[in-house]
Amino acid sequence: MMVLRPAAARGQFSLDWLTSYHSFSFGEYYDPAHMGFRALRVINDDRIAPGGGFPLHGHRDMEIITVVLQGAVAHRDSMGNEALIRPGEVQRMSAGTGVRHSEFNPSATDTLHLLQIWLHPERQGLPPSYEQKNFAHSATPGVHVLVSPDRADGSLGINQDARLSRVVLAAGEARPVSVSPARHVWLQVIAGPLTVNGQRLDAGDGLALSQTSALHLQADGSADLLLFDLA
Repeated sequence: MMVLRPAAARGQFSLDWLTSYHSFSFGEYYDPAHMGFRALRVINDDRIAPGGGFPLHGHRDMEIITVVLQGAVAHRDSMGNEALIRPGEVQRMSAGTGVRHSEFNPSATDTLHLLQIWLHPERQGLPPSYEQKNFAHSATPGVHVLVSPDRADGSLGINQDARLSRVVLAAGEARPVSVSPARHVWLQVIAGPLTVNGQRLDAGDGLALSQTSALHLQADGSADLLLFDLA
C-alpha cells in the first residue's frame, strides 16, 4: 500500500515571522483524514524570519525532533539546556512529564528553515530528557540513521519503536533500501525530485508505505529525504 501526501495539500499557517506547512493536523489546521501516521504525529516544515520564534511554551508526553536545514535555532528549556542548533545537527527532546522551551531565530538577516517532528512515546510519564548531535556526514550520499531506540550507528535515542534516517542521493543515483513488510514507512522529501517505487516526489511531499519489502529510490538530480521506519 502506498499513499501520497502532496506538498500542496498540506495545511498552512502564516504569521509575520512564520510560514509553516503541516503534513498532519496541528494547531488551527484540522483534517480528520490526516491525524498522523502510526506513532508519527507531527511534521511541520517551518520557515522563521530573522528575530522571530516561539516563546516559552509547554509540552508533555511527546518525543520532539528538530532537524535544521538552513540558518540556526536558539533553544532554551526548563531542564536548563541552552543550545544553538545548526544545519547538520539534530535535536531530540523527550517532553515526558512536562517541559517548557523556547525556539528563536537569532540571526538579524537569515531565515531559519527547520523540520519539527513529534512522535508519541512508547508510554506516558517518562522523565524529560534532551540530546543534540552533529551529523555532518549526513549531507553525503547514503542512508544515515539519526534517531533510533537502540542508538544504532551513533544515533540519538528515542522512547518509541521508531527509526529516523536521512537519505541523500547523488544526481542520477539509484538506491534500493530494504524494509520489513511488517513495518510501516513514511518518507518526507527535503529536496527532489526523485521517484520511489514508481511514484514521483518533489520537495515537501510525503509518502506512506505499508506491506512493502523494498524501496527503490531513483534521483533525477540530487535528492534529500527523511525516512521513518515505524512499528
